Amino acid sequence: MSATLLASVRSWWGLQETGLSSDADRWVVVDVETSGLDAKNDRLLAIAAIGLRVGSGPASRPEIVLGDSFEVVLRQVAVSDRDNILLHGIGEQRQRDGVDPATALQSFVDFIGQAPLLAFHSAFDETLIDRHCRRHLGHRLLNPWLDLADLCAVTYEEVRARSLDDWMAHFGIRCPARHQASADTLATAELLLRLWPRIAPEGGRWRDLVRLAGRRRWLAER
Repeated sequence: MSATLLASVRSWWGLQETGLSSDADRWVVVDVETSGLDAKNDRLLAIAAIGLRVGSGPASRPEIVLGDSFEVVLRQVAVSDRDNILLHGIGEQRQRDGVDPATALQSFVDFIGQAPLLAFHSAFDETLIDRHCRRHLGHRLLNPWLDLADLCAVTYEEVRARSLDDWMAHFGIRCPARHQASADTLATAELLLRLWPRIAPEGGRWRDLVRLAGRRRWLAER
């Protein structure tokens, strides 16, 4: 994450750049930028992630840890088309000068460790990352994923929102650089914090969030 963007997000959200203590639980919010919307075929251009410090109970609201952040652009042989570049802002030269895909993905694997992963519409991110990990590293991720869209839907059933932009608008979350992975991870993490007052009564552990998100899938299947 660039120093300019770090300074920007500090002023937007008032975050502190502090490290995680060794005894704190850690979740990681993830976002990707891609060459298109087909998770099974399009190319992974960039990955960003940011850590959350999670306390020991429902009263402990997760904290965004700005100093625990990651961003990488993967080197591309064939760059994206102009419309795609206008969306995510990763220009042709940045794509050509990116990090070797195997090195980039291994750095991401090292960063997340064994932490659970969250994303908005996480199936897309998971499919892209797993496909590229299998190709370049020979294995997929073993980390559990959770879809923040499911948590939104089950905790705020009265809100008719679908996209991340819809939910950001509902909660008044502003993003300094929308559709740039590093900024989108912060917006997604902020969304989780806005949901927390309705999540907390269900319990504040990862398994509680998984159970809560599962209600949305159960209702959809009825």
